[in-house]
Amino acid sequence: MRPEISRSRTLAVAAAGGAAALLTAACGSSTPTSTSNTASAPGITASQVTIGSTQPLTGPAAPGYSEIAPASNAYFKYVNAHGGVNGRKINYIYLDDQYNPTSTATQTHKLVLQDQVFAMFQALGTPTHLSVVSYLNSNHVPDLFVASGCNCWNNTSLYPETFGWQPNYTIEGKILGQYIAQNFASKKVGFFLQGPNDEFGADGLLGVMDALQGKGLNVDSTPAYYTPTAAGAMAVGAAIAGLQAQGVQVIVSFSVPLFTAIAEASAAGLNYHAQFVVSNVGSDPPTLAGILTGGALGKKLPAGLIGGTISDTYLPLLTTSTNPWVTLFKSIEATYAPSLPWDGNVEYGMSEAYTFVQALKAAGQNPTRASIVAAVESSHWTDGPGLTPYAYSSSDHNGFTGVQMVTVDATGNLTTLGPVETTDDTASGAISTFSGAASTPPASGIPSD
Repeated sequence: MRPEISRSRTLAVAAAGGAAALLTAACGSSTPTSTSNTASAPGITASQVTIGSTQPLTGPAAPGYSEIAPASNAYFKYVNAHGGVNGRKINYIYLDDQYNPTSTATQTHKLVLQDQVFAMFQALGTPTHLSVVSYLNSNHVPDLFVASGCNCWNNTSLYPETFGWQPNYTIEGKILGQYIAQNFASKKVGFFLQGPNDEFGADGLLGVMDALQGKGLNVDSTPAYYTPTAAGAMAVGAAIAGLQAQGVQVIVSFSVPLFTAIAEASAAGLNYHAQFVVSNVGSDPPTLAGILTGGALGKKLPAGLIGGTISDTYLPLLTTSTNPWVTLFKSIEATYAPSLPWDGNVEYGMSEAYTFVQALKAAGQNPTRASIVAAVESSHWTDGPGLTPYAYSSSDHNGFTGVQMVTVDATGNLTTLGPVETTDDTASGAISTFSGAASTPPASGIPSD
């Protein structure tokens, strides 16, 4: 379990009956009697719960990430069509902040003061959400399942209303680092990170170095950094050339998809054949392929450039057509968001929405802001699409506790590289193989409790 204060960052459905059954299944006990619901909190009426989010619908993080909130909304539409949660429909308002912290602050204040949301859900981005996390907590607004792996969301003293969801970047970094130590011990390792003053890159670096220290590896001590701006994009080529000049053979990248694509394209242009090991948040194959082939980098490039990339996952593989979670989410996408591609961002958005419905149900017939926070802390959910358990408790607001290593082939398909593994974000925390069984969704596709 992670301590309240972070360590120093000095290392700077069950698919029964197929899709048709999923889309016609009743929600059973979701609809209460007409007189049982009251307006129990801001954003809660007898018939509706309003939640809000800030998202990079445009800007440097938009490629891929702009799909996440619409995918969540598609799942909410599905739930609403089957009675909602305790008779309430979910109204999800998500506003564009362009991955700009100043815009995030403006849009968050609007959601809280003008739209009077019950809770924030899935606000995306580390540098962006850090600009508002204190405001939300000081106003006792539940800040649920931030779409970022920053360790900072797990600070129950400063941010008692805030919860992560995906594995934090240090947990992820430790497992990536272990794989590197086991498979690339003879190679020089370097880093391409969002930063330098950005917890996304810093937390990932911390975890990787935790795993590499004492292993005798040759590690470049000077990371190459990028800033998520237009000027930063122009500088990526020089950063990658610098890693090449240093003889780096394995590039560990904690980067958003656009910058992963620029980095891999830059390496190819330099005839630089380094092994890329990329955080899950920047490695979704359909997203990267779309950036490369769509001309977003000034010319159309082959999708095969991402072949051989190593990353990780904490959700079922997109291409596993027999997985019941994939069956469920693809069927919902086809009906409620047919314009969205089937990729990791859509799977992410629907998976987070499923978790929110679990939390809202557990918060009671007439939920309050305090009751939904308490519901997450005492959740101990065993069903859900994730490969590992959540860490949630009154003293731990981390989400998933581990990942499974994967690699991308030349056609963009993912293959697993070993078992699901779990750990914590301390330097001494062991990495263990997770032996729990994967869950399956209920026949209705909606959490039962």
